[in-house]
Amino acid sequence: MHFLKLTFRNEKGESLAARLDLPVDEKPVAYAIFAHCFTCTKNLTAMVNINRALAKEGIATLRFDFTGLGESEGDFSHTSFSSNVSDLIAAADFLKLEFDAPKLLIGHSLGGAAVLQAAKYVPSSVAVATIGAPSNLAHLARYLKPQQQAIATQGEAEITLAGKTFRIKKQFLDDLELTHIRGTIQNLNKALLIFHSPVDGIVDIENAAEIFQMARHPKSFISLDRADHLLSNREDSLYVGSVLAAWARKYLEISLPAGPPRELTDNRVVTRTGRRGYQTEIVANGHRLMADEPIAVGGADTGPNPYDYLMAALGACTGMTLRMYADLKEWPLDSVVVRLRHRKIHAQECRECETQSGKLDSIEREIDIEGPLDDEQRQRLLEIADRCPVHRTLHSEIIVKTTLKD
Repeated sequence: MHFLKLTFRNEKGESLAARLDLPVDEKPVAYAIFAHCFTCTKNLTAMVNINRALAKEGIATLRFDFTGLGESEGDFSHTSFSSNVSDLIAAADFLKLEFDAPKLLIGHSLGGAAVLQAAKYVPSSVAVATIGAPSNLAHLARYLKPQQQAIATQGEAEITLAGKTFRIKKQFLDDLELTHIRGTIQNLNKALLIFHSPVDGIVDIENAAEIFQMARHPKSFISLDRADHLLSNREDSLYVGSVLAAWARKYLEISLPAGPPRELTDNRVVTRTGRRGYQTEIVANGHRLMADEPIAVGGADTGPNPYDYLMAALGACTGMTLRMYADLKEWPLDSVVVRLRHRKIHAQECRECETQSGKLDSIEREIDIEGPLDDEQRQRLLEIADRCPVHRTLHSEIIVKTTLKD
């Protein structure tokens, strides 16, 4: 997934570190903001996985470190829930000024409560999604209960979360008590999607029920089954990403652009392979795909491998060619199923091949023709299969000109 390293200023003028995750062709159809959980950072693996799914749908998502966390400036001990909301509004203003106003707000845990609170100050937003979010900020105060007495008497105390130590001041707890999000949820007036796990050990599932009951339609709830609060299981974050991306398309009204037919001569395909692993994003004439390698060879198995796509191209071309020919002849062809397998074989195994040493590429193609066709028609369709344009390309001399972009 391609991203831009960015910075923007919060209300106090402090620099906040951000990354804008982009579609592979860098032409977003919409923008979103993702607010991370309490004391987390923008680089949480689950957040990256979710943003990758959004990028596949053409949605660019800004993730940033709240004040005093990660790579952002500021003192965390001087922050509060209200300052997090202020940071979100600053992020939305930055996106609007430099790129485009965000239409989707996403928040995880306390970040979920923050996007609910910030939504009314981001008029461009039409949809909000929360993941493991609390319905009452007193929940977090209860979570800090062991340090509450020290905070009350000394004005501040240190807490340790996920192996990291943070300093919390009384102003943080006071702000939680003074902030009420019930009215905010009831008057959200935006599409709402709630993700929550029934076994969440940090924010109880009842919080999701309360948010859902308070919110007005359109609203949706997705249970995350056995997921933990941080979505540390990769499959859980991938699931959230895929569902969120599909849901967002409806409310962000993302559709294929209207206008004149696409120019068929402009058939460029764009691919991007990232820094780690083999996962490769593909944009083919506006269609977004994913390629990868199996786990056994070091990939993540998030998509077909390149040879799978080659077989798919030959199979699809074969089926389309037979469909066109049968329609031209007005033959009763119901459907065509093509099964293909690619493998490497020793040249000696191929008696009719000119190459007699080393290995060759072998493609086995089985065609299943369905419909009330006679033997002559079926045999003719078998011959026509070899006239498929991709088949001819594979058997012709191919020139690949490669250059480096300046």
